[in-house]
Amino acid sequence: MPKMKSNSGAAKRFSKTGSGKWKRNKAFGSHILTKKSPKRKRNMRGTELVSGSDAKSLERLVPGRG
Repeated sequence: MPKMKSNSGAAKRFSKTGSGKWKRNKAFGSHILTKKSPKRKRNMRGTELVSGSDAKSLERLVPGRG
């Protein structure tokens, strides 16, 4: 059976931590920033962990990383 292809869009957006959890960037921080408050923009920086229920579907999208 051939190898499974990973979803290349998902592979660029998500990565695994050392403990095996999925890491993602926060959304809504790339444009139309003038109307957003400094606190909101500051909180959009950095990364966040993917919730457990969504992580199960990520395992199918990016099979090589699991």
